[in-house]
Amino acid sequence: MKPPNGVEVICPLCERPVPPRQRDAHHLVPKSHGGRQTAVLHRICHRQIHALLTEAELARQYASVDALLTHPGIRSFVNWVKTKPDDFHVATHKSARVRRR
Repeated sequence: MKPPNGVEVICPLCERPVPPRQRDAHHLVPKSHGGRQTAVLHRICHRQIHALLTEAELARQYASVDALLTHPGIRSFVNWVKTKPDDFHVATHKSARVRRR
């Protein structure tokens, strides 16, 4: 998960460079569903995924970056966050739909 220091990592979701302190490993298929493969994302991008989608949805429908980008909420978020600085971070809140599950 942790690339060597000095190596630029690009978030596959928003396509911005990820500063070392903002790197999170996202299991494309949640570990609870047997997933092992990870992608290094911005912390804000990672948290937004989990704010909008349940683990079951991630395992069933959104198990790749390309699939995630087809979700309207994720696409809208990515379009917004692409305009922010690489180290930008704000609090993320789970949607009511995800909180109920």
